[in-house]
This record gives sequence, C-alpha cells and structure tokens, in this order.
Amino acid sequence: MLKIIKGIKKGSKPEVIEPPPGPNGPSDVTVNHASRSAIPHAQLTNVKSQAITRTASPQPCVIEVTPMLKDVPISERHVLFIKKVNMCAVSFDFGDALKKVKEKEIKRQNLQELVDLVQSGSSKMNEIMQEEMVNMISVNIFRALPPAAYENTGAIDGDPEEDEMYLEPSWPHLQLVYELLLRYVVSPDTDTKVAKRFIDHSFVLSLLGLFDSEDPREREYLKTILHRVYGKFMVHRPFIRKAINNIFYRFIFETERHPGLGELLEILASIINGFAVPMKEEHKLFLTRALLPLHKAKYINYYHQQLSYCITQFVEKDYKLADIVIRGLLKYWPVTNCTKEILFLGELEEVLDATQPVEFQRCMVPLFRQVGRCINSPNFQVAERALFWWNNEHIVDLIAQNRDVILPILFAPLEKNILNHWNQAINGLSGNVRKMFIDMDADLFEECNNRFQEKEAMVNQMLEQRELTWKKLEAIAGEPGGDDMVMVN
Repeated sequence: MLKIIKGIKKGSKPEVIEPPPGPNGPSDVTVNHASRSAIPHAQLTNVKSQAITRTASPQPCVIEVTPMLKDVPISERHVLFIKKVNMCAVSFDFGDALKKVKEKEIKRQNLQELVDLVQSGSSKMNEIMQEEMVNMISVNIFRALPPAAYENTGAIDGDPEEDEMYLEPSWPHLQLVYELLLRYVVSPDTDTKVAKRFIDHSFVLSLLGLFDSEDPREREYLKTILHRVYGKFMVHRPFIRKAINNIFYRFIFETERHPGLGELLEILASIINGFAVPMKEEHKLFLTRALLPLHKAKYINYYHQQLSYCITQFVEKDYKLADIVIRGLLKYWPVTNCTKEILFLGELEEVLDATQPVEFQRCMVPLFRQVGRCINSPNFQVAERALFWWNNEHIVDLIAQNRDVILPILFAPLEKNILNHWNQAINGLSGNVRKMFIDMDADLFEECNNRFQEKEAMVNQMLEQRELTWKKLEAIAGEPGGDDMVMVN
C-alpha cells in the first residue's frame, strides 16, 4: 500500500561540510530564503487555506549556472550549497512553457543534484544547511492550492468521478522537491533531534493541508513522506493522529469532499497495524467517532477499500470490537443506495471473518434482520451479494452454531425469494441456502416452515376478510340512499 523506499547507497564515510571560517562565520553568507511562519492550529478547519505558504516571498536571486558540489573543495561547498538552495527557492510560472526555459532547467538540475547528494550520503550536511534546505522545500510545496473542480462549477453534490483531473503544471520541479524531502526524512544521516526543529508541528500541519491537492501524483508523495515522518519522529505521532482526526471530522460534518481521504486512510492502516494490545481508549474513540461515521458519505466508493481495511484491522487487533463495528455499520446502512449496500455487505463479510462466536451472538439478531432485507432486495446485485455469504465457511459455521435464532429470521425472506423474486439466479441461490439450512437441522426447518405456513394462512384470511368487508360496503353504497347510510355508519 505504501511505497517502499530503496535503501541508501553504502559508501565511504560521509564528508562533513562545515561553514567557511571567518570572524562572522556563517553570517557572512547572504541567505535568500523565506522565513517559515507557524500556522495556527485553528487553520485546520480550513484545509486549503493552511496549505498557503508558511513563508514570505523570497528575495531576488540570480539564477546562474554553478559548478557541481563534488567538483569544488570541501571548504567552498557550504557557500555553494546555500547558493544552490537559494536558487531553488525561486518559483517559476509554468503556465507559459516558453518563459524562462533556461532558468527552469538550471533549477531542475540543482534540485536533482541536491536529491543525489542527500540520497548518496556522501556529504553530511550541517545544521545550517539542513535548515536552509527545509526552508527552500517549504517555499516550493506550501502554496495556495487551486479551487477544486466542483468549486468552479458549483456542483457540490455532483459525482467526484465526473470532475476533471487536475495536474500541477509545476510538477517537473515539485516532484524533485518532494523527492528531496523524502530522501532527507529517510536518510540515516538525518538526526531527528536536529531535524525536528525544522520539521515541526507547523510543518506537519501544512503537509497535511496539501492532501487536499487534486493531483494524485502529489498525494502519493505526501502519503509516503507523512508515513515516514510518523515512523521517524515519535514526538509528532499524537499530533499527526489528532490532525488527521480533525480532517475526518470536517469531512463528515461539513464538506463530504476531500480528494486525499484514501491516502490518509492508507497511512492510518499502517498506524493501526502498530497499535499495542490491549488497545488504548483513545484509539477506540477514534474508531467510533471518526472511522465509522465515514460510512455516511454518499460517494464512499472512492475510499471504501482503504476504510474497510482500517476497520478490519481494528477487529483483528481486538476481537471484542466486532460488536461495536457491526452495530456501527448497521447504524449507517444505506436506504436507497444499492452501490453502497454492496460495499457494506462486502465489508461486513471481512469483519465477520475476524469475529469470534461470543461477539457474533451479541449482534446477530439486528445483523440478520438487515441481511434478510438485503436478500429480498429487488436489486439482484444486492440480493446476490448477501446470498454469497453462504460461500464463506467461517460465516456458515457461525450461522450453524446459532441456527435456532438465525433461521426463523431468514426463513420468510428465503421463501419469498424462491416464490416471487424476478431474477432466476436469485431464485436458485435462495434455494441453495434453503437446502443448507435443511441439512443443518431438518427438524428446526420443519418447525419454521409450519410457523411460516400458519402465518401465511392468517395473512390470507385477513385479506379475504378485508375483501368481503369492501364488497359489503360497495353493495350498501349501490342501494338507493346507500351513500348516506355508509357515511352514517
């Protein structure tokens, strides 16, 4: 699910680049970058606004060809590195492909050189160089995102699949900047005690804001980078979980629109997999308050696979959560959306695979009442997906152990399908399930059949009585003055 980063190339001991000597030390070097300003936590309520740059506009910088770092003496590399970083902090307009072509190519070459430098580990950067590099990365990636397609058209309730895919025009540079950040985070030479001064909460929050990007290539990089940050910077872990939680809350209660929800859920799946058992109350609350309500959204199919995996991970970690999860899914069960019903049935099957008999007994009555309604669905795909549960051996075992409760619930839906369903395939599947119940317990099946026949007889008797009553009323109404008599009665 998450990209596997290739290992850093092994080589000789890295050379440490030190600032040039002098009375003023590093301060003799003019640093042209934008100072990073912290984004208030309150801006998390507006994800796109928090992606606006954390920095002011960089000072003018001359873009010129410079020698490669490996070709200059170690004593000069610090100044040259800072110069290259400053040139990379300059942004270009990619709306016009013919504008400043030479300068764009110089920046691309410098970014590629920085990526190779960090990836090879041949030269160890000092703290000043790391700070300048992270500042340059911030200038490039933390920007105002363009309006989403639905914001331009005003079709807020439209299908996201119908939105035109947006691709970032500056991707030739932006990709290298993301690659540089990724290599910096995963590098064994990166000391977290030093790096956490630059990759702080404000940086992480802005990074999360970028998941609102419409460009899938950018979200893929962000997913890998955030996952690596979570793994390397333990101090940020609670903050990242809380920030993702807040994004989910805003999606659930306000927008129901977020292009990066699938990527965030993929990160969470990896995080959930590392939760210790017994699970903390904080994680259980996250399940009930954030993950389960994500099933409310109309267009859940765009992230359901990742969401279902996260839910199943919780149940596999702690089987006692199965009852909470199943009841939560029943709470948000769709009424008129057949596509969502099919997704829910598939997710429930995965959850039941990890469910123990004791937890199953707690929720089997409301669960199979809903399954019965699905079996009788006029949409044959919903009915077929529900009947396919009987191909799962674990679910069949759970049903067999509790057949005295489940069969009375499902008997009527199965009989109605066999007699009246318009789709022949559903008739056949219902008959197969009926035969499985007969094989499980013929006496119980006969008892249920007798009850069903008695109930049907009572229903038919009531219908006949109602028909007779209407005929009497019609006869009375047909007599002279009968209308007045009917009204008096």
